[in-house]
Amino acid sequence: MTKDEFSNIAPTIPHQPGCYKYYDTRGELLYVGKAKDLRKRVSSYFTKVVDNYKTTKLVNLISKIEYTVTNTEHDAFLLENSLIKHHQPRFNIELKDDKTYPYIVIKKEPFPRVFVTRKIIKDGSEYLGPFTGVGRVRELLSLIRQLIPLRTCNLDLSDKKIKRGKYKVCLEYHIGNCKGPCEQHQTEQDYAQDIQQVRHILKGNTSEVNNYLKQEMNRMAAELQFERAEVYKKKVEDLARYTSKSTVVNTRLGNMDVVSIISDDDKAYINYMMVINGNIIYTKNVQVEKKIEETDSSILSLIYDKLKDEYVEQVTEVIAPMDIDLSDENVQLVIPKIGDKKKLLELSEKNAFIFKDEIKRKKALMLKNSTEEDYIAVLEELQEALQLSELPTHIECFDNSNFQGAFPVSAMVCFKNGQPSKKDYRHYHIKTVEGINDFASMSEVVLRRYKRLLDEKKPLPKLIIIDGGKGQLSAAIESIKELGLTGSLNVVGLAKKEESIFFPGDKDPIQLPYDSPAHLLVRYIRDEVHRFGITFHRKVRSKGTIKNELEAIPGIGKATATELLKEFRSIKNIKTVTLRELMRVIGQKKARVVWNHFHDEE
Repeated sequence: MTKDEFSNIAPTIPHQPGCYKYYDTRGELLYVGKAKDLRKRVSSYFTKVVDNYKTTKLVNLISKIEYTVTNTEHDAFLLENSLIKHHQPRFNIELKDDKTYPYIVIKKEPFPRVFVTRKIIKDGSEYLGPFTGVGRVRELLSLIRQLIPLRTCNLDLSDKKIKRGKYKVCLEYHIGNCKGPCEQHQTEQDYAQDIQQVRHILKGNTSEVNNYLKQEMNRMAAELQFERAEVYKKKVEDLARYTSKSTVVNTRLGNMDVVSIISDDDKAYINYMMVINGNIIYTKNVQVEKKIEETDSSILSLIYDKLKDEYVEQVTEVIAPMDIDLSDENVQLVIPKIGDKKKLLELSEKNAFIFKDEIKRKKALMLKNSTEEDYIAVLEELQEALQLSELPTHIECFDNSNFQGAFPVSAMVCFKNGQPSKKDYRHYHIKTVEGINDFASMSEVVLRRYKRLLDEKKPLPKLIIIDGGKGQLSAAIESIKELGLTGSLNVVGLAKKEESIFFPGDKDPIQLPYDSPAHLLVRYIRDEVHRFGITFHRKVRSKGTIKNELEAIPGIGKATATELLKEFRSIKNIKTVTLRELMRVIGQKKARVVWNHFHDEE
């Protein structure tokens, strides 16, 4: 649409608030906007000199203009938001969020289960979240299971099946992690009360849970059930430790949201924080790609409204650095100048800056949108830092894993040209080492890996990283010598805490500049081998549980293993108790078998 063509229709556009829509020649919706004065806003696209490429491109594509008049500018904002969500026009800003954030679901079923999911199913279940990281979710679920005994099985606990006696209680009941609703040891009413405490925890209302636990503790003490009262006392202490980790701003502040924005030419970075009872309980960062010359105020308005669709907690105030439109007229906008609310806003802005820098560092680390030249540049920096004779285009990294002295495994990840080569990843069951010996385990897997490459006449890596420091590095070098590859391979050790790099025989390590691309690449490789190794280790543990370790002892069966875990709670505790304590639980003969198994050296 040319300026002349627009001048013919401009007089028909009213000087009133509303929304306008731009279409191309095919009838595709290009852009939706809002305005206090429709004619002035739409005219600005055709009468002003525009130096923004995307805006110029939009104007050149416009073939048809439609508008909808509203009573107020606020109504125009609501309509604009609704149209963008429904049509998703390609010239409107879009939220860049490359993660599927996890939720905690309270399943709609008899005796509801509580578990993590990334998929929302509209079946009437209650979804709380989303949470910004799976670590946060695991911490919450761990706390819930410490405080509230809930079922973890997936049985159909309908009233009919329970009364028929279809189910029997499992180990979770015997060790106190479940109250046994499957055998009518717990009523639905009592279970519903426990679920309500779960809701309080997930919404940050830990004071409600604290009061409930203290009431139960006092009730047990009054009934002279002192052991059970002690259990509740420990739960109160666990909750206090968890609560102390939250960032407390001011308990008198109440419930509020905090949003801030950092903007550059083509992107905006937004931080959102939810404050409940003075505690910052959720935070989320999002990146927005600008399409045309949107103002920070309009971007923040749209994105905050989108975030509130996900985070449904009721708040009375929104703290922001500028005037923004809010869809809920009952919520007050605050632009603070001093005090605790100003400090909250500054904290949010600090997180937005860090988020922006993090994205830039990830790009430097070549996690996305990088060219082949970018990859080579980082590898050249790593080559120079480690004084390697060749460019490390093929890197392999090893790491060991075990769980409380059981199920030892190792993992190896492979990077080619600076990128993960997942088809070359390998995991290893330890075959030749008795017990837990990280050094011997590392020696075994390095020997197996490179003996195989030699036998299959495949290329060897330019750099080998041994995660674990000097001890594991020395063990790996022994295997390299055994294979006759001394001097043919570059092998370094990576200290777990300091991320220092050790060379064989050198007394002092090398410390790469913090946040340099080379250092970030090494950290990325290390994190990847941890992730790959832990994933494999969990699979191994799921096939050989702690209980099975007890049952593997000759003469110890399922019933005895259950009895031991019911009394002592874990393998670690069983290893430390005296022979007399074992005799008290499982008798003299079996106690000697178990005690000798864990104390064979004595």
